[in-house]
Amino acid sequence: MSVRIIPKEQQGSGAFNGGEIVENKPIGFPQDHSSIRPYSSLFYWAHARAVTDSTIGLHPHQGFEICSFVLNGEIRHYDTKLREWRSLRAGDVQIIRAGNGISHSEWMGKDAEMFQIWFDPNLAKTLDQPASYDDYRAADFPEKKVNGTLVKILAGEGSPFRMDTPGIAVWRMELGKDGFTLDASASVIYSAYVLEGNVSFNGEAAKQFDFVLLAEQTKIEMSSDDGAKVFIIASPAQPGYRTYAQLRRAEV
Repeated sequence: MSVRIIPKEQQGSGAFNGGEIVENKPIGFPQDHSSIRPYSSLFYWAHARAVTDSTIGLHPHQGFEICSFVLNGEIRHYDTKLREWRSLRAGDVQIIRAGNGISHSEWMGKDAEMFQIWFDPNLAKTLDQPASYDDYRAADFPEKKVNGTLVKILAGEGSPFRMDTPGIAVWRMELGKDGFTLDASASVIYSAYVLEGNVSFNGEAAKQFDFVLLAEQTKIEMSSDDGAKVFIIASPAQPGYRTYAQLRRAEV
C-alpha cells in the first residue's frame, strides 16, 4: 500500500500571457517539469489562477476528454462547434469530448480559479467520434453530509455528469471535525488535491496545494483540524486499454 505526497514545489508550473494566468500542474507535459507523469486514464491536471482578466487564445484538441472544474470566480468558454461564448461560475463543470477535433478559447476573470483535467477515454475509439460537450451547473450535482463532512458528487453515483472515460468518480469534500472515511478499492488509484487547510490521509500529513496519490488502499481515512477542503478523483489502476501515455512510452 502506498500514500505519496507531492508538494506544490514538486509539481509542474506554467503561465499564459506573460503571467496573467499562472498554473501549477500535478500532472504536466514533459516541459512542465512535474515529478508525476500520466497514469491510469489521467493525462493532465492543471490548477489555473487568473492574476487579472485574461484570455487563452483559440487552440485545438482531439481525442481526450477535457474537463474544467471551476473553483472560484468566472470563466467563459468559446468553441468552434457552438461558435458562442458561454459562462461558467464557481462549482460549475464543463466537459469537452474532443473526438475527431475541436478548437476552443477560454477567458478567466481576475482571481478565477479552475482545474483543467484531461482524461484518456481510449483514443482508439474517440478519435473517430464527432466532438461534443456539456456544461453542468453547481446545483446539478448531488451532495450529502456524513458525520459533519459535506460531500459533493461531481462524477459517479447520482451525478448527471457524463463521460466516455470508464470507471471515474470525482468528489469535492469539506471535512468536518470528525473526519471522513472513504471506502476504497485496491484496484483503483485515488488522486487528491488539498484546496484549503491541512489533511491527514491514512496518517500522512498534507497541506494546501499538495497532491496526494493513494494506491492499493481498501479505505482512506481523512482528518483535519481546520475544516479542510479536498478534491478527489478515483480512476482504475488498469483502464483496460492502452492509453496514449502508454503508447508514447512504448515508442521511445
